[in-house]
Amino acid sequence: VQLQASGGGLVQAGGSLRLSCAASGRTLSRYNMGWFRQAPGKAREFVGAITGSGGSTNYADSVKGRFTISRDNAKNTVYLQMNSLKPEDTAVYYCAADEWRGIYGMGPRNVIYWGQGTQVTVSS
Repeated sequence: VQLQASGGGLVQAGGSLRLSCAASGRTLSRYNMGWFRQAPGKAREFVGAITGSGGSTNYADSVKGRFTISRDNAKNTVYLQMNSLKPEDTAVYYCAADEWRGIYGMGPRNVIYWGQGTQVTVSS
């Protein structure tokens, strides 16, 4: 499966952005999907994940209550709605797909498929 992330940009603290991840090549519903991010000089970290059906989600504590992952399998697209953004959310955001690992088992070192990343910059 090929993944293409988009929607990043520059936003002020407290603002919102919605990232999209479009998939091609295979039916998206067979994959659990995750979002990860990597800030300059830091390791890539887990942001959140959603099951193939969209019925369950898992979030990192740092974004819980502010970020929401959703998916539209008919459009082969996954979304990351980011609200109440903080400067520390500044990073390159990546979408990822895995048909074997669950939403609690996806990690930056074990996910199989990656998108190319989109830059999110939050100014203070």
